[in-house]
Amino acid sequence: MSVPQKSNSLQSYTLLVYRKAVHPEFFTVEGRRRLENGPLEAEAWLTKGGHAVRFQLADTCVVEVITDQPQGLPERGLTTNLICAGEHDHQETVADALTFMTTVQTETLAEHLYLGTYKEMLVHGRENESLMVAWNDPGSQKPNLSIVDVQRYKSEISTQSWHLRADCGLVLRTQSMFQLIEEPKRTDVRRPR
Repeated sequence: MSVPQKSNSLQSYTLLVYRKAVHPEFFTVEGRRRLENGPLEAEAWLTKGGHAVRFQLADTCVVEVITDQPQGLPERGLTTNLICAGEHDHQETVADALTFMTTVQTETLAEHLYLGTYKEMLVHGRENESLMVAWNDPGSQKPNLSIVDVQRYKSEISTQSWHLRADCGLVLRTQSMFQLIEEPKRTDVRRPR
């Protein structure tokens, strides 16, 4: 007797980074949020199991996509394509005074730990008025959850996301930052005579 093999979301999750805008028609958007911070702008799109965030400064654009279905997404403008399993850091200088960096972490939890984490993240999402979508996979009563938080700081816009998938107890977390690097102020130092 063979045991049916569970599908495993962890193996298909991918981080994609684009240097151009990606049209929302490529995603089934469950929620969106736009945020400005001086000259910086971000728009987050939440999907069931993933997200896309467009960071923009004038004509400079970076789009981060986390998805378990990378097939069919455009290749034009794609600069980074990483499998999310494990822990990854990615950083790139986008312009002279602009940096994009992201960290991706995954872990798989036993069912009871997954359900506890799911409940904690539901509370977090509600308390922080996060972008949030919860759903059950077809034919399963096991809960899934995706959350995106967008924050502004002095010279940056940051995002945090969590994607919880019951099929394998997956918790995928990202932290990303689009930062305007301030150049040191020049001081006019005069020598005493």
